[in-house]
Amino acid sequence: MNGQPNTRLNDLFGLAGWSKGELARLVNRQAAAMGHPQLATDTSRVRRWIDMGESPRDPVPRVLAALFTERLGRVVTIEDLGFDRQGRAGKRRDVGPKQNPDGLPWAPERTAAVLTEFTGMDLMLNRRGLVGAGAALAAGSALSSAMHDWLHTDPVLSADAPRLDDPLYADPAGYDRYEAAPIGSQEIGALERSVEVFRAWDASRGGGLQRKAVVGQLNEVGGMLAYRHPDHLQRRLWGVAANLAVLAGWMSHDIGLEPTAQKYFVIAAHAAREGGDRPRAGEALSRAARQMVHLGRPDDALDLMKLAKSGSGDETLPRTRAMLHTIEAWAQASMGQGQAMRRTLGEAEELFVSDRGDVPPPSWMQMFDEADLHGMQALAFRTLAEHDASAAGVAARHAKQALELRVNGRQRSKIFDYISLASACFIADDPEQADRYARLALVSMGETSSHRTWDRLREMYRLTGQYAGYQKIQDLREEIQLALPKAPTRRGRSMDL
Repeated sequence: MNGQPNTRLNDLFGLAGWSKGELARLVNRQAAAMGHPQLATDTSRVRRWIDMGESPRDPVPRVLAALFTERLGRVVTIEDLGFDRQGRAGKRRDVGPKQNPDGLPWAPERTAAVLTEFTGMDLMLNRRGLVGAGAALAAGSALSSAMHDWLHTDPVLSADAPRLDDPLYADPAGYDRYEAAPIGSQEIGALERSVEVFRAWDASRGGGLQRKAVVGQLNEVGGMLAYRHPDHLQRRLWGVAANLAVLAGWMSHDIGLEPTAQKYFVIAAHAAREGGDRPRAGEALSRAARQMVHLGRPDDALDLMKLAKSGSGDETLPRTRAMLHTIEAWAQASMGQGQAMRRTLGEAEELFVSDRGDVPPPSWMQMFDEADLHGMQALAFRTLAEHDASAAGVAARHAKQALELRVNGRQRSKIFDYISLASACFIADDPEQADRYARLALVSMGETSSHRTWDRLREMYRLTGQYAGYQKIQDLREEIQLALPKAPTRRGRSMDL
């Protein structure tokens, strides 16, 4: 107890709308359902948690997290409640609790616990048909400040983690009674192949249909990490966790669950770092940056990209560095910084062609090919065209090159290319060509479950307004209105691939 009010718990308590007596009764009932019938909480104890900053003992924080998750319809973790999870602190900069509410970075033994708890809550929301929204996104500067020193140091894995006599040691608050047991190379290989299946499905159909399966698989992997495997297997298992967490985040972003997506990207960065893969950690943070640009926060994106690029390490392949540059360029374009954007894209092109291919790219980079390079260039120039219409022609050229190079199975990316191309044509005052490409996008949109395609379509619809007097464009506007959901899922200025 620190004598100071727990403002985080108080804020959530206010949102939930319970009385202190109601919360006490709910805690006792939920604890009994979770196997702790002996727990007895009363109104005065709830008051001490909120008003005096008292931290209850396990299992109360987990019980409260479950109650608030169900009540608010979004994942609420122990850290969200203002409680510290037991475990040694990771190395981090001196950042106050308001700037770093999750206590980033997490120590190795805490990462798996946070992963398992968060996925378990997410699955509970899925089962009950609740919507995972309503939390606030952390600022890019807050994340980058908290994680800077940690990401730039050498990964630790088990050598630097506490060695306990019990090889099954794990924080019991995080694993929900998972039966920890060793697994071998064949099982991890099967998990790695499942990631490829999920990744291909996401690229083809969007994130909505398989998100729950990915989150469930990630939850299982978190439990597996409770067992201390030999280092070479533990690293691979952390790699699976990182890949699944990126996918869970990307799929969450794809359907509009933004705070949930950001949490998964942070989890992915931690998992990759624990497995010794700094380039993967940087790529995970770059996903969070793309999310920020999508939501109209390019300054936050640039903060995250600075960390992603510097923290990836010298072993990062040129093609990976090229991909990171394209995201930075998109953020610069969103801010109207045309000269900086062109310079950054030029560096991306040089890096891409300098990759000789003598080192096989990691599995998570195989989706970034020449088509994606052009697609991101098209997106950056199309975004810049909102500030400088002369960029529209370059955007159209790159979008056409991307479409020529796209392979089967990348349906969502093709839709984005068509929308970028149609938008560039509208800005370039070529409504005839714009109409053609917009209709090609509309034909394919019913095959995906990506809310981001709707967001991009709304942006294009805005550009059709000045041509509403043309019958063909008026017909197109009516078709777009029919294709879009009745209510917008979220607002954002410009959308990504």
